[in-house]
Amino acid sequence: MTNPFLTEVDIVVRLALSFAAGVIIGFERASRRQVAGMRTHVIICLGATLLMILSIWLPQEFSQPRNGDPGRIAAQVVSGIGFLGAGAMIRLGNNVRGLTTAASLWLIAAVGMTIGAGQYLAAAVTEGLALIALWGLGKFEFKIFPAERNKTLELSFKNGVPDITDLINTVKSFGVRVLTVDVAQAFDQKGAKLRLLVGFPSATDIGRLLRALKSIKGLENVDIKEKY
Repeated sequence: MTNPFLTEVDIVVRLALSFAAGVIIGFERASRRQVAGMRTHVIICLGATLLMILSIWLPQEFSQPRNGDPGRIAAQVVSGIGFLGAGAMIRLGNNVRGLTTAASLWLIAAVGMTIGAGQYLAAAVTEGLALIALWGLGKFEFKIFPAERNKTLELSFKNGVPDITDLINTVKSFGVRVLTVDVAQAFDQKGAKLRLLVGFPSATDIGRLLRALKSIKGLENVDIKEKY
């Protein structure tokens, strides 16, 4: 900052840049139908910028006595934004959604504070890198590590416990991750229930998997449930 004192032009420019920064990140989140879209990101970014401007302005305006701290108000934004981030996260069974959106809310608050402090280059570079992470790295990540949902696979057998190794290999051949295995033997020792906690990739052909499982000798029933 070449001029440490805020002017009305500085305030307008910083708020306008903050608005633009919120729109850019918010548009990316809204395009993915997230709970926090453009309006939420713009409001957070504007609020963080305004509080940073206020933090700078107060010590300048009230310099008697000289005990003003420009970072005192701004520091509360960092902790306060956590409440909004928690609201963006949704638990669906054994899966948690909204972590990236919560992180983007925290980031846009930081960008807003940076703009409010007049560090335009740092804010612009951060905004650009954030877009690369959200757009570019997101596609790369899903390509390398396909998204999956955890489900419970229950298999009922009428003639005791089957060969678990072959059964698990059949499940894994469809790209399904087996997380836990639980076997319950019937009291009469004739039947058994096998419960698997598995991770289903989004591309798994569940119909083909069920047909493959039903071909196993002794299998009486197959049930797939959401993990809660």
